[in-house]
Amino acid sequence: MMPWWAGVMLALAAYVLLHQWAQPVQIPGLVKPGDVASSAVRSAGATLAGFAQYIVPVLCLVGAAMSAWRRKARQSLVRDVAQAGSADALDGMSWREFELLVGEAFRLQGFRVAENGGGGPDGGVDLVLTKGSEKFLVQCKQWRAYKVGVEVVRELYGVMAARGATGGFVVTSGRFSGDALAFARGRNLNLIDGERLFGFIQQARASLAIAPGTPDESIPDRPGWTSAPGPTCPSCGADMVKRTAKKGLNAGQVFWGCSTYPACRNVRPIS
Repeated sequence: MMPWWAGVMLALAAYVLLHQWAQPVQIPGLVKPGDVASSAVRSAGATLAGFAQYIVPVLCLVGAAMSAWRRKARQSLVRDVAQAGSADALDGMSWREFELLVGEAFRLQGFRVAENGGGGPDGGVDLVLTKGSEKFLVQCKQWRAYKVGVEVVRELYGVMAARGATGGFVVTSGRFSGDALAFARGRNLNLIDGERLFGFIQQARASLAIAPGTPDESIPDRPGWTSAPGPTCPSCGADMVKRTAKKGLNAGQVFWGCSTYPACRNVRPIS
């Protein structure tokens, strides 16, 4: 659940702390009757710490390795889908792969993503996003065969109110019913279907390629925009226009950028 580096830091901290506790307890030759129990407890604690000083750091390092592997798997999912020719690339994914894919796409947009790790494809809120002081809830539905109904959207809206979330996203590989779209209209709910998700992932991947560090390293100031019309931004729905990167590894590269920059920093490649 934590970044790999956090697991490594925990391993080091656990070893240092437990190693201090594992120091042998010096028991004097003459012990008062009232001190026997406390001396025995200290001795047993030192013995347990002697074992734990190796076991706990190893467990932390195993968790760090699993976190690094999961991170690589998420990035591979985004890369494979972004390189596909259509939203059909979402077909055949397991619900877990779909959740990892959606989480990584949001992470590339600058959100901090907490994965709830539900026990099934319909385990309620799957992801919790944070950006600054704002919190957003995400429910993922790997439903390609039929439309997501209004009940799912209402459920998330109720959870948002209960948890004080700023907004919410329902993401599906399929489509939404008319009732679901009507319910979300005018509310702080964003419904992302399969086609829009595919564009969202392509844009997120392009954002990573264009801005390898912070977004300002390669996204120029507003005067760099041109007046040429472009596609609709998959994140905020505004028009996108052509821009040219002035900094970074992709200096000189032309790409689509959201016309509301800097409020929205979404970008996508020009095919």
